[in-house]
Amino acid sequence: MEIAIIGLPQSGKTTLFNALTGGHAEATGAGGAGAQMHVGVVKVDDPRLEVLARMYNPKKVVYPEIKYWDLPAFEPSARSQASSGPSSGSFNLEGQSRNILQGADAFLVAVRDFNDPAVVHPSGSVDPGRDLRSVLEDLTLADLVVLERVLERLDGGVMKAPTAERPAMQRKLEIVKKVKQAIEDGVPLRRQQLTASESVLLAEYQLLTGKPVIAAFNADESRDAGEDVSLEALGLEPADAETVGSVCLCAKLEADLALMSVEEAGEFRRELGLVESAMAKVVRVTYDTVGLVSFLTVGEDEVRAWSIPSGLPAQEAAGTIHTDFSRGFIRAEVIPYDDLVRCGSIAQGRKEGVLRSEGKTYGVRDGDVINFLINV
Repeated sequence: MEIAIIGLPQSGKTTLFNALTGGHAEATGAGGAGAQMHVGVVKVDDPRLEVLARMYNPKKVVYPEIKYWDLPAFEPSARSQASSGPSSGSFNLEGQSRNILQGADAFLVAVRDFNDPAVVHPSGSVDPGRDLRSVLEDLTLADLVVLERVLERLDGGVMKAPTAERPAMQRKLEIVKKVKQAIEDGVPLRRQQLTASESVLLAEYQLLTGKPVIAAFNADESRDAGEDVSLEALGLEPADAETVGSVCLCAKLEADLALMSVEEAGEFRRELGLVESAMAKVVRVTYDTVGLVSFLTVGEDEVRAWSIPSGLPAQEAAGTIHTDFSRGFIRAEVIPYDDLVRCGSIAQGRKEGVLRSEGKTYGVRDGDVINFLINV
């Protein structure tokens, strides 16, 4: 999974990146096309793998990975700084930044929620609701620019197309117009109800408002990092607030802790009353927002967690291991993680009747330990 970290200057975006990756990237607060970009890959900690590793003593244990991209900051749009009026189009998406945003599985938005006179906010004051809306509005603007260009091409292409191809092109034109109008009306693509064929058609445009969004509120050390953040209270529409994940943390503190040993960091967290690390918290909220679960495979060679969309049919889940597994799928032997640990082995689980045989349409659940039977 690839996550793009975005945000305004002085939001603590790069400090958040360091907290998640244990990195040492320099936090300059700079924005613009010439600013430095950072990338880091982290393993997704799953305590279940440690338990299974003790049971099977495998040659290796493989954790899911997340690649974080820390993109250059961009200036707040004019729309976010005024009560009305169109955006100035200050969100400049070109080259590598555009490619990374389009290829990302989700956006992690660093939102400043801390007060520090030494770190001047580009808008002159700390207002997390304003800043979050600014980023979301600029993503919207970027999509509208793309769709406007698409419409220009389609409008000119329909009449020039061969007669037999015009109905399909006209249908495509209508879909793009419908989606563009909805975005203009404040409904991002991730909230629009589209048919499978419409989704396939729009996939080629790689629209940014279709991506899941997680808002990371970068708070002061004194702030209770466990408290909930009301996105509606910050000015998001109720329907939009339901589709945006949120997490509260202190990026500076977490970046410092990420450089310590596991034992030292754990001791400091206990003293500070922090239940989990920033990485664990962000990963948990990210999985919930994106809609991911992990199924597990076990054996003497390898114990591994595989991240997939929740409810993915077993045949497609098998394909995440190897495409041949999907083509040659016969059935899946499934036992829930808790039952496997209680029974001590798959053989005992079969005796107790908790090992199930599932077909290709079975929706895989989090914690399913699966053995795929394949016709080779």
